[in-house]
Amino acid sequence: QVQMVESGGGLVQAGGSLRLSCTTSALDLSDFAMGWFRQAPGKEREGVSCISHSGRDKYYVDSVKGRFTISQDNAKNTVYLQMNSLKPEDSALYYCAATGTTYCSGRPRVYEYNYWGQGTQVTVSS
Repeated sequence: QVQMVESGGGLVQAGGSLRLSCTTSALDLSDFAMGWFRQAPGKEREGVSCISHSGRDKYYVDSVKGRFTISQDNAKNTVYLQMNSLKPEDSALYYCAATGTTYCSGRPRVYEYNYWGQGTQVTVSS
């Protein structure tokens, strides 16, 4: 079973930064478009950002534009989400996922992604 592994979450004050990492031993992530999602208690899982397999195309939901940056390191088979200027409303369980395609053309949708991790918790205090 393919399992993504997220790390890097934690507790941070508003205005602070975290860098989330996502990797797996089961896939070559450079063959897939990758997405980051988040789910707050009582809310649906929402797509936050995605990156195409080449790294050329990226997408960010409006609420994180200018604050979050998605990137990939193919040598480490790892995808990152750098999160700056964090706000309390960014608090959620963050998931990374791999889709069965190579492109990122808009807001990532849960149903488009096949391989998921268990998530890493991000908590931003005010």
